[in-house]
Amino acid sequence: MAYDEALRGYEPVLGLETHIELGTRSKMFCSCATAFGAEPNTQVCPVCLALPGSLPVVNEVAVESAILLGLALDCSIAPWGRFARKNYFYPDMPKNYQISQYDEPICVDGHLDVTVDTPEGPREFRVEIERVHMEEDTGKTSHVGGATGRIHGAQYSIVDYNRAGIPLLEIVTKPIEHTGDLAPLVARAYAAELRELVRSLGISDVRMEEGSMRCDVNVSLMPRGATEWGTRSETKNVNSLRSVERSVRYEIQRQAALLAAGGRVVQETRHFQENTGSTLEGRSKEEAQDYRYFPDPDLVPVAPSAEWVEQLRATLPELPAAKRRRIKAEWSLSDEELRDLINADAVDLVAETVEAGAPSADARKWWLNELSRRATETEVELSALPITPVAVARVVALVKEGALTNKLARQVIEGVLAGEGGPDAVVEARGLKVVNDDSALGAAVDQAIVANADAADKVRSGKVAAVGALVGAVMKATRGQADAGRARQLILQKLGVEG
Repeated sequence: MAYDEALRGYEPVLGLETHIELGTRSKMFCSCATAFGAEPNTQVCPVCLALPGSLPVVNEVAVESAILLGLALDCSIAPWGRFARKNYFYPDMPKNYQISQYDEPICVDGHLDVTVDTPEGPREFRVEIERVHMEEDTGKTSHVGGATGRIHGAQYSIVDYNRAGIPLLEIVTKPIEHTGDLAPLVARAYAAELRELVRSLGISDVRMEEGSMRCDVNVSLMPRGATEWGTRSETKNVNSLRSVERSVRYEIQRQAALLAAGGRVVQETRHFQENTGSTLEGRSKEEAQDYRYFPDPDLVPVAPSAEWVEQLRATLPELPAAKRRRIKAEWSLSDEELRDLINADAVDLVAETVEAGAPSADARKWWLNELSRRATETEVELSALPITPVAVARVVALVKEGALTNKLARQVIEGVLAGEGGPDAVVEARGLKVVNDDSALGAAVDQAIVANADAADKVRSGKVAAVGALVGAVMKATRGQADAGRARQLILQKLGVEG
């Protein structure tokens, strides 16, 4: 069903369950390393493999991270809570249960405000947070030999247990109502804002492409005027902001068509298909009782003291929303300029470049233009480019000093991205410094005058604008390294014309 038609008949209700892999050096309940990309099954031990006689011990840094996120979301921090065993069979969970928190999460009742751009201007939504709880991640199963990468049709499956036991925080929203046709944008804005919040706390790199942030997107529809929510679907492990938005839009259209035809929505998990923007059915969705939760007898309760919570509160950094308000005022940005920074995911990158000494306008120019273009070409996030804000600030400084032109600066950035070293090393290795001394420029100027006699005559006759062709010839002869301003002065002097 067309999206607009679906929204005329039905009101969407959303819910997002977001998993954040914490950036701790060791796993949730053992001392195994957590580095991404290690050789399969090399970061495992008796505890995370659930060998008989092994006992878990809680990672204190993971508890601190959970409290910090709860405080940043304005949650209440529980003074006492327990871990539970969530029982289900998965081949990538060696215990056949997952250690999680069930009825006693560490953080409850918070919120996160998000802003969505509309034709009428920015519109703010408050997303209520039901809970933040701690748990451990599962391993990774790969199905080999099939056409879809799923178990159906595969020849065999392989399991990597390196990820099993990595600390996770799950952030669960309360039902998000009254979003109307903005529902997909609200879902995306929430995921983006949560990612920025977590990144600002320094507790995770939240790289969605590596799975350190994953969203389960719940969507249900209820007929306009109804008071009871419809049956929800849950699209699992959506791993990009764009896909969060697309999965909500597709589910609204799919469920609306099903309901309008007299069918019913089945409570199930679904899988998002990046190539088509659609979702495919997975399995029927279990209820809480199906997991047979019970307190884990091997773990003591978690009981953060009020003093510890307040100590952690004092370490909270400037949060993203407050930071955006500050830089908007300090840099005199319009709403559109700030929106461009947010949409490019460049706020922190530009801020760090300014802190390294670059003017805000120049920092924005390089990140939003040249570097955003290169990120798009290589299909990576802007922050994943192999260049630091300090390096960008150095490029800006070299341009300001007159040591580089903008054209040469782009070549320097190209060299940095290619791994040739920092800006100064690239300038030296590639011989990219601006040529601005008269002795070096003189020969190129003379050659340009001889080769462009018509333009030279026009300049002599008073048509000074024609000097542009001669400057261009000098720039070409010096491979763009000439100081264009000094070249212009020398040309006019040699032609007997005052600039």
